[in-house]
Amino acid sequence: MGRGGRPATEESVRCFKMTQFLPPNLLALFAPRDPIPYLPPLEKLPHEKHHNQPYSGIAPYIREFEDPRDAPPPTRAETREERMERKRREKIERRQQEVESELKMWDPHNDPNAQGDAFKTLFVARVNYDTTESKLRREFEVYGPIKRIYMVYNKHSSKPRGYAFIEYEHERDMHSAYKHADGKKIDGRRVLVDVERGRTVKGWRPRRLGNSQIGCEPGLLPVPLHKCRDIHCRV
Repeated sequence: MGRGGRPATEESVRCFKMTQFLPPNLLALFAPRDPIPYLPPLEKLPHEKHHNQPYSGIAPYIREFEDPRDAPPPTRAETREERMERKRREKIERRQQEVESELKMWDPHNDPNAQGDAFKTLFVARVNYDTTESKLRREFEVYGPIKRIYMVYNKHSSKPRGYAFIEYEHERDMHSAYKHADGKKIDGRRVLVDVERGRTVKGWRPRRLGNSQIGCEPGLLPVPLHKCRDIHCRV
């Protein structure tokens, strides 16, 4: 038989017979190695060990345990779901406190960044971050002459925030842009337009301060002040 249990071929048998004619110095290379020397184990096998004392139960040690009547009542640990619910509730409470403190300081009528006539100003959101002021001017000048454009940037990174304010020379031009510019595609993105509600809508506040208009009935929404120039409608 050859290697792997396969039958030996004639060529392999012929090679095996030829090795006996090799000189002694080459035959020594094919000699088997010496067997591994036997060494006694360092420890006895488990079934060979002899224990000095037999195994015993734990009944003699029961008296060492604490009496259940003297033990304090067990304390109930907080589960994972309860811990997550507690953290969520604490986060909501912290955010509510922050909103209340920021809402006290928020006054859109005394904002130094809010300049110009609010009734002639158009709010443009979802602006492409690569869109420039000149591009916005070209797109919105079709509705009327523009007095100024204010693009909002991040104070720390100086990157655009994606929205801008456009003040027109005439209020009717702002109304025209408000009606026709919504959904207009500029640099691959459809913009969203709206009036400047901070100074023109009574009771309005931004979403970061908990906009209460979301989910309200249409009849309960505040009336835009640009639709009623009456002094009683203003804040």
